[in-house]
Amino acid sequence: MQLVSENRPQVKRDRLLRLPEVETLTGLKKSSIYGLVKAGKFVRPVRISARCVAWPESACLQWVQDQIAARGDQA
Repeated sequence: MQLVSENRPQVKRDRLLRLPEVETLTGLKKSSIYGLVKAGKFVRPVRISARCVAWPESACLQWVQDQIAARGDQA
């Protein structure tokens, strides 16, 4: 007997972070985050309502890891 859940595709679990959490995670402030977004150097936020955006946690964590890895190249 097959369970119905076995036929469903696996969805990677992620969560959306609001700006204060992104600031804490990256060590950057609002103006720096939005400046990097505009320059194409940071994750673009996801619009979750007319006046609300958030960032995928996995993408923000990957950006942090990329910054750490890039630091090793500069040494």
